[in-house]
Amino acid sequence: MLKRLAKSAFVARIASFLIGAYIHFVHTTSKWTIIGLDHVEAAAERGQGVIVVFWHGRLMMAPTMRRRTARRFFMLISAHRDGDIITDSVKSFGLEFIRGSAANPKKRNRDKGGVAASAEMLEVLSKGHLVGVTPDGPRGPGEKVSPGVIRIAQLAGAPIAPMGVSVSRGRFLKSWDRFLIAWPFSRCAVIIGPIIEPSPENDPAMVETTRQSVENALISVTQDADRMTGLGARRHHTREST
Repeated sequence: MLKRLAKSAFVARIASFLIGAYIHFVHTTSKWTIIGLDHVEAAAERGQGVIVVFWHGRLMMAPTMRRRTARRFFMLISAHRDGDIITDSVKSFGLEFIRGSAANPKKRNRDKGGVAASAEMLEVLSKGHLVGVTPDGPRGPGEKVSPGVIRIAQLAGAPIAPMGVSVSRGRFLKSWDRFLIAWPFSRCAVIIGPIIEPSPENDPAMVETTRQSVENALISVTQDADRMTGLGARRHHTREST
């Protein structure tokens, strides 16, 4: 849908405004519970940059992290035209953006800004800033961590913080990422688990072990957030009915 909107610059600007206004309305009218932010702050106090990972389907509520920390917070967003709508929609939260995406294995001849984005992430992390990444994006498979984020963490020597985001009132779309549209006047939960330090060894088995650890931790904190908001049972029912 975003790709269709982005084909017209005028329509894209209108869409960005309306989406941004709606996201702000949801954030303003909802009650927030934030748990585990100290994990990120402790690492940042040591001068470490931190990669904050969360599922692509929970992207709508993730910008609140910028308002919970004094750290500069960058988001890795697709360089495609639909990414323009996303960045324009949430830039007023004070977020900064790194534009690029992981390479598509089916289109290896297209870089999509992946090399430049990786270099920018390394620079940002070296300065001790936070970088938000959806490790299953931009095209899935949903809720599966890509090894790319592990390799970046290794190169940067940066810890990974798994973040689960949930709301009490919302709707899951029938998209590959089960995108969650939050309703206003919700109870929102953000749970950040203990940071995961990647091994500096670039051994494939070690990368896979770390990748699985991050995936398991991200599944766990997201389930915890769903239980806190009461979304868990409805999410299970939605999956069963599709």
